[in-house]
Amino acid sequence: MRFHILILSAFLCVASLMSPGQAKPERAKNVILFLADAGGIPTLNAASFLEYKAPQKLHIQSWPHVGLSDTSPVGNYVSDSANGMTSIVTGVKTRNGVISQGPDVVRGKQDGRVSKTILEYAEERGLKTGVVTTQSIADATPAACYAHANDRGKWGEIFSQAFTPRYGDGVDVLMGTGRERIGTQLAALGTSYEKLAAEHKRPINERLEDVAADNMRPIVVADKIDVRAAALRTLEILQKSKQGYFLMIEWDAHTDDPKAGLEHVVGFDKLAKEIEAKVNLKDTLLLFTADHSFGFQLDGGAIDEPLLAGYDEWKNSADKKGAVRLKNIYVNRRHTGEEVAAMATGAGASQVKGFFPNTKLFHIMLGAYGWKP
Repeated sequence: MRFHILILSAFLCVASLMSPGQAKPERAKNVILFLADAGGIPTLNAASFLEYKAPQKLHIQSWPHVGLSDTSPVGNYVSDSANGMTSIVTGVKTRNGVISQGPDVVRGKQDGRVSKTILEYAEERGLKTGVVTTQSIADATPAACYAHANDRGKWGEIFSQAFTPRYGDGVDVLMGTGRERIGTQLAALGTSYEKLAAEHKRPINERLEDVAADNMRPIVVADKIDVRAAALRTLEILQKSKQGYFLMIEWDAHTDDPKAGLEHVVGFDKLAKEIEAKVNLKDTLLLFTADHSFGFQLDGGAIDEPLLAGYDEWKNSADKKGAVRLKNIYVNRRHTGEEVAAMATGAGASQVKGFFPNTKLFHIMLGAYGWKP
């Protein structure tokens, strides 16, 4: 009798600690990570004012789960994209300039411990994977998903790793820019786009329009890319997977040019809304965040005047190398160290809350899938 009472007491104790929403862990079949490069909170705020003349009108700002993510690297106050994205996709903070290797690395000289990425976990389990970016497909943010390097500048080495995966058959869809520089570095390594394509029987297209309709593992390395079209094409391919998928989409949100940067955020937000309408949130986690913040400041102005007052004069000025000073906006053109926002909706999104290190986002994605590190 006493034994049964103890068991019942233990059950009631555990039950009392669990809310109804926690009774059954949320599980995601798919995860889509939206990464706004340098998309700090001030930039998101200004993008909403630019497009909608009001605060908090971006679609992602309606997502129900929000947290503040620390982006600091090992050894410094302020992060670059390499550490920022490595932390998000591996759960391990590292040093600036390093791609998915641990902090025991010596940048450009000595490899560190390899950090397994969320994309590699997905490949290991037979999921389809995709990486899409407005930037070079071998630059820091996309590279951290599928490659490991002691220096983010090794674009030829990084891109080549897409063809020699550590898990599964490697990233299934790879779309971005950087064609000339990657090609130059490939040549220095004794290879080329043509050689890689022939050796691995995977065409490497120069334009999205050139991808064959029946190619379910396309690679595009362009000079310029329509990230919306690339992302929607990639999603269409990945959604054919019965096992599920992982997709990372990056859109540059640096505001060195305030108008271009804010318009990129608006476009990215609209893409996130469009993609949300195409997925089932019961089995898909949507996560939007930034790898680091940026020195953008909205510091004046009346709501009935143009947000970017003075932009044309600045754009046409001879000297645009220093800080940007518009009537209502100041941009110091440097990365900054404050927390960035993380917004989420869908399966597993409830874990995005409070203040946390950016490494937690890796564990949130992994946990949404129901996997252990």
